[in-house]
Amino acid sequence: MRIVLVLAMVIALVVVFIGLFTSAFEARAEAGASVVVRAEAGTSAVVRPVRVVIPGIGVDAPVRPVGLEASGEIEVPSISARDLAGWYRYGPVPGETGPAVIVGHFKTRSGPAVFARARELRRGDRIEVVRSDGRVAAFTVDGLQQVRKAEFPTEKVYGNIGHPGLRLITCAGVFDRKARAYPDNLIVYASLTSARPS
Repeated sequence: MRIVLVLAMVIALVVVFIGLFTSAFEARAEAGASVVVRAEAGTSAVVRPVRVVIPGIGVDAPVRPVGLEASGEIEVPSISARDLAGWYRYGPVPGETGPAVIVGHFKTRSGPAVFARARELRRGDRIEVVRSDGRVAAFTVDGLQQVRKAEFPTEKVYGNIGHPGLRLITCAGVFDRKARAYPDNLIVYASLTSARPS
């Protein structure tokens, strides 16, 4: 009887432990706006994106992992690092199943930033993400969407999909000097087309 009780307690503790480390949590996130995203607790990737290349708009930029700020908003690269993009490290690595998210500034005080020309992308354009394992994940643009930050399509951007996808997110709209922010987000949706060694 004592063995059964101990075994039941061990199983219960294991279930609680697994639940703590696999449960999704909600957090406000996106590139400078308030959006709810899900991040898997304890997610860590040995492989990560190191560069994003978008020939059609002249982007060839380094990528660094970003997480969440204390406020719950997604961390974005420093405003002084205008040519740096940030990969949301609690999501999939580009090339894995699910929506990988890369954020970047549209404009800074010193001029256009990494995703300044993202609005010029069109369906069929190519985006390449160079990974730390030496692979290049090539994506094809499916479409663009500009939305008010207050109406951000969280599920469409961060929700589960059955294939490797990519979302580029930046600010858009006319800069609101009073709020000191852009009112909109521009989202680029893309799907994996191929993967190859770099």
